Amino acid sequence: MADDVDFSVLTAAAHQAMSRAYAPYSHYPVGAAALTTDGRLITGCNVENASYGLGQCAENTLVGQLQLTGGGHLAAFTCVNAHGETIMPCGRCRQLLNEFAAETFAILTPEGVTDMAGILPQAFGPADLGRVRQ
Repeated sequence: MADDVDFSVLTAAAHQAMSRAYAPYSHYPVGAAALTTDGRLITGCNVENASYGLGQCAENTLVGQLQLTGGGHLAAFTCVNAHGETIMPCGRCRQLLNEFAAETFAILTPEGVTDMAGILPQAFGPADLGRVRQ
C-alpha cells in the first residue's frame, strides 16, 4: 500500500488542515490527513480549550471526519506542524489510529514510511477485548 500512496498530496492536505487549527494556548497548530481504504481524503486539525485537558488533537478530529463521512479504515496517514514538517502522533493518538487502521496502514513519519507496528509495537486493540470471558 505505501508504494501506491502519494504522501506529498497527504502532506499538502495536512498543511491546509493545520491552517484551520485553533491553538491559542500552545501556539502549536497541527494538521492531519489520511486516505481511507475506499479512497476518501479526510483531514483534521487540533482544537485547544482553555482547560487544556479538553483539547482535541488533529488525529482525533480526523477520526471524527472518518466516521462522519462513512466510517471505514485508514489506509495512509501523516501529520504536520506549522512549518509543514512531518511530526509523530502522540501516544494517545497512536492508540486512536490503531483502532481505525487498515491491515495495510502506512504512516509517513520524520524517519520515513512505516506501518502501525512501527509506531505502536505490541498494540492493545479490539481483538484483545475478545479474549476476555465474562
